[in-house]
Amino acid sequence: MSTVSPGILLVLDGWGEGPADEGNAIAAAKTPFLDRLRSNCPTTLVGASGQDVGLLPGTVGNSEIGHMVIGAGRPVPYDSVLVQEQIDSGGLRTHPLLADVCVRLAEQNKALHLIGLCSDGMIHANVEHLRELLFAVAGHGVREVWLHAITDGRDVADGTAGAFLHRVEEYAAEAGVGRLASVVGRGYALDKAGNLALTKEAGLLVADGVGRPVRHAQDAVDQDDKGDEWVAPSAVVGDDGQPVGLIGPGDAVLFTNFRSDRIQQLADFLVEHVADRDVATISLAQYDTRAAIEPLVGRAPTGGGLAEELERHGLRSVRVAETEKFEHVTYYINGRDSTVRAAEEHVRITGEGPVDYRQRPSMNLGLVVRAVVENCQREDVDLVVANLANIDVVGHTGDFKATVSATAHTDRAVEQICAAAADSGRWVLLVGDHGNAERMLIGDGDARRPYGGHTTNPVPAVLVPAKEQAVVLADRTGGTLADIAPTVLTLLGCAPGADMSGQALWRSTGHPDAAQIVHCGSTGIGLVGAAFSVGSTATPIRLAHRLDALLRVSEDGASEVLCVHNGGDEPAAFVPARHLPDRPGTRLVFVHGETTTRARDEEIECVVAPHGHVWLGRVGNASGGGQI
Repeated sequence: MSTVSPGILLVLDGWGEGPADEGNAIAAAKTPFLDRLRSNCPTTLVGASGQDVGLLPGTVGNSEIGHMVIGAGRPVPYDSVLVQEQIDSGGLRTHPLLADVCVRLAEQNKALHLIGLCSDGMIHANVEHLRELLFAVAGHGVREVWLHAITDGRDVADGTAGAFLHRVEEYAAEAGVGRLASVVGRGYALDKAGNLALTKEAGLLVADGVGRPVRHAQDAVDQDDKGDEWVAPSAVVGDDGQPVGLIGPGDAVLFTNFRSDRIQQLADFLVEHVADRDVATISLAQYDTRAAIEPLVGRAPTGGGLAEELERHGLRSVRVAETEKFEHVTYYINGRDSTVRAAEEHVRITGEGPVDYRQRPSMNLGLVVRAVVENCQREDVDLVVANLANIDVVGHTGDFKATVSATAHTDRAVEQICAAAADSGRWVLLVGDHGNAERMLIGDGDARRPYGGHTTNPVPAVLVPAKEQAVVLADRTGGTLADIAPTVLTLLGCAPGADMSGQALWRSTGHPDAAQIVHCGSTGIGLVGAAFSVGSTATPIRLAHRLDALLRVSEDGASEVLCVHNGGDEPAAFVPARHLPDRPGTRLVFVHGETTTRARDEEIECVVAPHGHVWLGRVGNASGGGQI
């Protein structure tokens, strides 16, 4: 093993923080181990949506941008943001590539086919972009425009597909061009698990009108009872009973999703299927397809991230995830770079299981845990990066009970991984990539319904230090996913990369200064046991208005614990060293609860949230403190 401090970065997909109400599947689940970690280990909440990660303000986070920002160490302007900038500037309507395609179609009386997800979930697409595109092509004189709608039910609430189809029809009427030609659920059209049979059904529908005939697009939704995600491939037919909007010779196709991963399988199929029809194919944003598809909007650079820094320092990493999230811990966390570096190993976990995750919320989690444990026991591996997919993948089904079960399975998996990490001398950094399962109901009263989409909530970040590892609490408040890569590198013993704007949330130190507050990975049971034992003393202290404390001192005076509670409605601050005075050979340690720290002159000041608490102690430099 290298001289660095080895660790595990564990991404709990869809692990958000929200009110513990009836729609919070995470709060409803039995998670004793995660609860204990969050109570006893350094913990904070970090932003995972909107401008914190490079999205438009108020936009929910997602796995792709979440892992990209985790890896980049800085917010990355997302494709949806770059598209919106083009719209706001008027650049999309005058884009030379779009203009060239449209002028040819208008001159040759050929059709344009717009294909994309029909919702405003802002994860893969935004139906509002379709409106702008319709106005753009109308302005270039294209007379025949066919719309091939992919219904959602995952990024937005199930049962909303009909409303979105109606909105598309309104956009077409407003622009004076465009008609719905086909409707299919995203379960078919946006498969990315390699199920080419599903992709083929969607592709033949769009290209050749092969599917269930319907007179009106709305009929496709009304006739289906499997939810918006699995609307059967449905072709709109004319008065003659024949499907309309087939892709003909000389036509053009424009894919309207701004996110690549789920549309690219369909895109590759269609390009190959219509290869003999002289069809021009372009996309709204850049895709990672085998076929050469020219985009209207490019990408922001993502280099200089975690993968490059690990390589520069000669550190070996192993990436582990189930198929559903494998690209996220490899391709996306590496800055949308498919290169497998020499000191990088990729472990894709596959296994048999139903397509409907509600039937098996554990997924293949046992295999993921086994792979993580095996690799964290290797002395040549400095960092294991793994994704536990269950909370997010099952949460997307909108099934509350199944998601509660998925969360409980995740809790047990984290416990096994942390046990293996402790045995092998590794720290573990847990973090969510976006919110999801903490909000599974939306609406009020009779309009209340299940929700399987993402949220704008912050996500937890929890550090489980290695045994005898001292961790200095961050001298800051807040944080975002951009801080994760700098934290990982700092814990490993390396400086953050020059291109990273994020800052380490915590840092490891072998010799903490007595004035600093540290969290030690070795057990703190002895410290607390002594301070609360028979013969110990308890002295009440008023630190500030509504900020009260109890100073526990062991009978021999060697162990001290200051138990602080904020009974007010505002944050309150105190200086620990004034109540746990410095003695030679001792240091302040974090024991329990939650606090943020900040510098006050030459002292460290702790801030306690309203109605929050924190326990701090003073121990000798050779003693343990922290995790109980």
